Amino acid sequence: MESVGLIGLGIMGSASARNIADAGHPLTVFDISESALQKAEDLGASRAENPAGVSEKSDIILMFLPGPAQVEQCVAGPDGLLSVDRSGFVIVDMSTVDPDITQRMAKKASDQNIGYLDAPVLGRPIAVGKWALPVGGSVDDLERCRRVLGCVAANIAHVGPSGTGNKIKLLNQLMFGAINAVTAEMMAIAEKTGIPPKLLYETITASQAGTVSNLFKELGKHIAEEDYDDPAFTVELLNKDIRLAVEMAKAHNAPPLLSRAVEHINEMARAQGFGNKDTSVMWKCFRPMWDGKSE
Repeated sequence: MESVGLIGLGIMGSASARNIADAGHPLTVFDISESALQKAEDLGASRAENPAGVSEKSDIILMFLPGPAQVEQCVAGPDGLLSVDRSGFVIVDMSTVDPDITQRMAKKASDQNIGYLDAPVLGRPIAVGKWALPVGGSVDDLERCRRVLGCVAANIAHVGPSGTGNKIKLLNQLMFGAINAVTAEMMAIAEKTGIPPKLLYETITASQAGTVSNLFKELGKHIAEEDYDDPAFTVELLNKDIRLAVEMAKAHNAPPLLSRAVEHINEMARAQGFGNKDTSVMWKCFRPMWDGKSE
């Protein structure tokens, strides 16, 4: 049974830790949150003092981190995964980051005979075990990790060389951002026209209209219940994802149009202090913009 390391015990990481521990894999974890570490220990995991401590004990290491800066520090920092005198293990980055950071970290890992995969998650936290993982990197490294990744995902696909999984995840996030933004705007307009957002949500979801996606159902339910403080996904993280996706598109001479508008809405919500709230809260960011303007 492979020994597993897991770094980053946020919503996705904690859900993964539970499934991996339940499958019987020896599990070593690291996070900056004491409460998150304690919850992982309650599952039977052991804690490490830093990422290096994880790589000393693990055959396969999963990372769930907020962004590129945290990934680079975790992998290549002074107490990072690559700072140990050990080779042969595989690092699997399940964070949403840009392909460039993955390719740079993969090169550093390869120089030390350490595997490196990008396997960002397509799926919501509640669906852990049924996630889809587009995996970039070596096929051999993926096959070595497949049983561990199968604890959290039902669909694991090798999609190309290092960074390809990141590209697919960022493209997915452009679609997520667009649905989120148009839902926010329509709810704000509904309120302006005298239709309570809850009534709009309940009426539309009761229909068989093609517009009723699973994401709209989730966002609309949060809005109808005014439930933004237990986020499935935060404004801050979506803002980061869309920024990275827009930068990727521009770097490939494909400057986006709609996605830039989405990015602006995300930035407005973040600037208004909604960063740590669920993305469904974005509909409220239209109110200050419209206040005082003629109907």
